[in-house]
Amino acid sequence: MERWFEKQPRLIQIILLLIPGLNWVIEVLVRWDHALKKKKKSLFKIAIALIFTFGGMVLGYLDLIWCLLFKHLIFCN
Repeated sequence: MERWFEKQPRLIQIILLLIPGLNWVIEVLVRWDHALKKKKKSLFKIAIALIFTFGGMVLGYLDLIWCLLFKHLIFCN
């Protein structure tokens, strides 16, 4: 899911992160994919995924701004 999100045009990424509800779903899918599928699983990545799962909608808008500036989600580089 992380690769799919990163392959999307920037406008699509922003639209996906702008819509409430869909924002949270994208956050959860991309975060957990990043935390669990990488070869180097770490407690930090899992903790970030948990934080964004429970605070998703509010923190999702922070990710929207981060995505506008740096072309990826916070801590997903």
